Amino acid sequence: MQRGEIYTVLIEKFVFEGNGIGTIQTDDPVLQEAEGGRKIFVPFAYPGDLVKVEIQKVKKNYAEGITKELLTASQSRVSPRCKYYTHCGGCKQQDLSYPLQTAFKQQQVADIFYRMGGFTDFEFHDILPSGRVFFYRNKMEFSFSNMKWLPPEEFLLADKQKSGAALGLHVPGAYNKIIHMDECFLQSEESNVILRKTAEFFFSRGTSIYNNKAHEGYLRNLVIKQASHTPDLMVNLVTFTRDEQLMNEYKEFILKEMPKITTIVNNINERKAMVATGDYEFTDYGSGYIYDKIGECTFRISANSFFQTNTFQAEYLYEVARKFAGFTGDEIVYDLYCGAGTITLYNAKSVKQIYGFEVTPSAIEDALVNKALNNIDNAEFFTADLYKTFLPALEEAGIPKPDIIIADPPRSGMHENTVKDILALSPKKIVYISCNPTTQVRDIKGFVDNGYTLKEIQPVDMFPHTFHIENVALLTRE
Repeated sequence: MQRGEIYTVLIEKFVFEGNGIGTIQTDDPVLQEAEGGRKIFVPFAYPGDLVKVEIQKVKKNYAEGITKELLTASQSRVSPRCKYYTHCGGCKQQDLSYPLQTAFKQQQVADIFYRMGGFTDFEFHDILPSGRVFFYRNKMEFSFSNMKWLPPEEFLLADKQKSGAALGLHVPGAYNKIIHMDECFLQSEESNVILRKTAEFFFSRGTSIYNNKAHEGYLRNLVIKQASHTPDLMVNLVTFTRDEQLMNEYKEFILKEMPKITTIVNNINERKAMVATGDYEFTDYGSGYIYDKIGECTFRISANSFFQTNTFQAEYLYEVARKFAGFTGDEIVYDLYCGAGTITLYNAKSVKQIYGFEVTPSAIEDALVNKALNNIDNAEFFTADLYKTFLPALEEAGIPKPDIIIADPPRSGMHENTVKDILALSPKKIVYISCNPTTQVRDIKGFVDNGYTLKEIQPVDMFPHTFHIENVALLTRE
């Protein structure tokens, strides 16, 4: 088997991170003997699909390829709602019925825990589907580009592949390719109006767009944040430099087109890094913040602060964690990787004392603001690098040992030092929230090898039409 060769493949299974797995279908006995047992990984392919696949990578026991032609469609397929689907990187499974999306995610978590983890004796709850399948995100980041990417069918009719200005989302796997969009079904109709009108305003004026190779240009990103339980709506324009006159003109224009906007922020990113955050910012309209709720708690959200992207589903996620913890009101609780304190404050009224730990100082500042906003007096927050041991900081501050630890680490999971610290603290329960079940299982095995028992897990779908899945696990120490 060689790169570039094309084979007919029957997709038999769907696995983590949105890949179908299949085997070559052939009547050639020589080919069947040589390659019949090799597994082929194919993105955007579902069980039951018969596809022509072009091989991209060849490994010893498997290969990776891309679909060149769909010969027979799986009965699981549906018509995608978005016209940019397959070219845009925002969705991965929009052409798969939502009940099957959640069923596949459930199966992927099962495979990871049963096969990779080797766990058998635990309670496995059915996945909690998202109440909203479209328009569920409270934040969208769009990018500007002066090299609009065209899909193949348009490229054949154009003089060149990259032409004109674009405001939209990245083509999968290409940081410098932006597909121009006039709508997206992930956030709201209001955000679509802001998207279209922002492009109209700046492109009609020929406003320069940042180029990281030349390190010049003005426009970088459009970030829209919208509250789910309040009418707050933020527009954050990320630029390379500050142009107060142009921002005033944009403010007047966009407020006329979308009067629901409650604040407009201009973040200035002077770095080459292609990130939608600024080194400093200006508030051109409103307070510079929006406010939203999870459960009974209200949270202040700045342009650069982290907040759960699916507000409605976040409450279900947090409620699963609270149920697993089984608070009685007498516990000392640690919340590791606490961010702006959403989980900490959500659970504060259910426990005796709760402590949040986070490496980012700005997140701790947001957490302290949110603590005051909710009049909570039994929550404390500390800056701590969880990639290093944080036990000396606990002793220095005189913090008592925890009865329960809640942890919600990044996709990479916990650092081995954090696992060691938790084992040294020896809490009765660990509630582990993860957006990556693979690294979650790795860490859980470390706890189980040292006296803990995996009791139950609960997958929660926060992001329909993607392969991402949140999973909550409960570990106990007898």
